[in-house]
Amino acid sequence: MNIRHAIYAIASIGSLIWAWTYGLAWAMEGGDLMNLPSFFIDAFNSGPAAAFLTIDILVVWGAFLIWVIPDAQRIGLGTKTGVLFFALSFLGTCFAFPLYLIRRERHLAAQQQAG
Repeated sequence: MNIRHAIYAIASIGSLIWAWTYGLAWAMEGGDLMNLPSFFIDAFNSGPAAAFLTIDILVVWGAFLIWVIPDAQRIGLGTKTGVLFFALSFLGTCFAFPLYLIRRERHLAAQQQAG
C-alpha cells in the first residue's frame, strides 16, 4: 500500500465513524435514516452553511452514483464491483469514494504491470 492509499483508507474509515456519530445522533432525535429526503431536507434547512454542504454532497454523490458502475466496467473491475461501491456510498460518499479509488488504482497498476 502506498502513502496515498493509506491516506485514502484513513480518510474513509475515519469519515465513516465521524459522520455516522452525527447520523445516529440525528436518528436518536427522531430522524429516520431510511428516509433520505427527510435527512437532506433537515440538513438543508439547518442554515446557509449546512445548505451549501448539503447541495455540495448531493451533487458529488449523484456524480459518483452515475460514474462508479460504468467506470468499474470500463477499466475491467466488473459490474459487481461497481454495484458494491454504489451500495457502500449509501453509508457515506466520504466512505465509499476513497475506498473505490484505492481499488481502482490498484487494479490499474496491476494491469499496467501485466501488460
